Amino acid sequence: MPDLLNTGDTAWVLASAALVLFMTPGLAFFYGGMVRGKHVLGMLMQNFFCMGLVSVLWATVGFSLAFGDGGKYIGNFDFAFLKDLDQATTTVPGLEALTIPAILFCAYQLMFAIITPALITGATADRLKWKSWVVLLALWSILVYSPVAHWVFSPTGWLFQEGAFDFAGGTVVHINAGIAALAIVLIIGKRRGYPNEPMPPHSLPWTLIGTGILWFGWFGFNAGSALGANQLAAQALINTHMAAAAAMLSWLIVEKLKDGHATTLGGASGAVAGLVAITPCAGFVSVMPAIAIGLVAGALCYLAIGLKRRFGYDDALDVVAVHLVGGIVGSLLLGLFATSKVNSAVTDGWFNGGGSELLGKQAMAVGVTIVFSFVVTFIIAKVIDVTMGLRVDETAENEGLDLSQHAETAYS
Repeated sequence: MPDLLNTGDTAWVLASAALVLFMTPGLAFFYGGMVRGKHVLGMLMQNFFCMGLVSVLWATVGFSLAFGDGGKYIGNFDFAFLKDLDQATTTVPGLEALTIPAILFCAYQLMFAIITPALITGATADRLKWKSWVVLLALWSILVYSPVAHWVFSPTGWLFQEGAFDFAGGTVVHINAGIAALAIVLIIGKRRGYPNEPMPPHSLPWTLIGTGILWFGWFGFNAGSALGANQLAAQALINTHMAAAAAMLSWLIVEKLKDGHATTLGGASGAVAGLVAITPCAGFVSVMPAIAIGLVAGALCYLAIGLKRRFGYDDALDVVAVHLVGGIVGSLLLGLFATSKVNSAVTDGWFNGGGSELLGKQAMAVGVTIVFSFVVTFIIAKVIDVTMGLRVDETAENEGLDLSQHAETAYS
């Protein structure tokens, strides 16, 4: 209602929405620096295109399916084509107490819907056919992202009602995209020459710039999810920063012990792993647990890179290790560290006297998201592969995605 609206809260969420959108170009630079020079525009285009297609789909049906009051499993079409959201009296079901306009909540959530499928592109780097990505992106956004967002983020969704918590997207964004990436990689196959042919990053400075943009934008991602300019936003902001810092340290320590060097790529990847892991926890834990979550995530995500060698899949830029594993780590550790002293809405975790109940609910949310996203993504990708082909041919892959898919080159 208009009398509930708060200008300070509205200003903060407006800024946060812009910060989260800026993360997608940041991700493009992060990934773009890690691929070979002949594929860099292909990677940038896959990421930037999400800002176009997903935005239009969100306005037409995506937001309504995610936040409409259609029941526990999927929204309805009450908000299709953003119906009535231009009215100040419109509220989102279950979120009637929001102090920001409903249209702003829609815009803020859009930025999450944009970056989530963009995360997938790091796993499929160097070999995904452009037109197939367009179709995959559209179908995945509607059939996978919107339902999971409804389950977890909407107060009418079943995982929300079951008492599973996800402050800013550990399940909805990171586990969802990470397991989807694995499903697609299993269908699309390995890059030609992998793992025997060297495929070094073409510009690690790009990757570090992208990391900086992501770290900066993540304050909007996590602190913005407080949906107000308040104590909770401040807590989420410092938790986000500390977890990223701690994860960078633990990643580099393990990398140095295991491989003999602490690398710039390791520093960047470690920071992102910490940002991923704190995402579900940011508004539910205090600072020292946030540091602990970062330390655990940095070490485990680094070790998880070895999974692709062990099981023989080609996740080019380690989306599974960083986003899937990081999202699982954060979602489960929330069940240990959550405290109602930080946020009265959350159930106390095991280490704060709450027992194992919350941990069990977090594990359920993790498991359900993994199964649903993997199965539906695998079906979507398989149908595309059979009908129009998911992967570029050998000539196009050798030539590079820049020329073969877009008739351009990044460098003369």
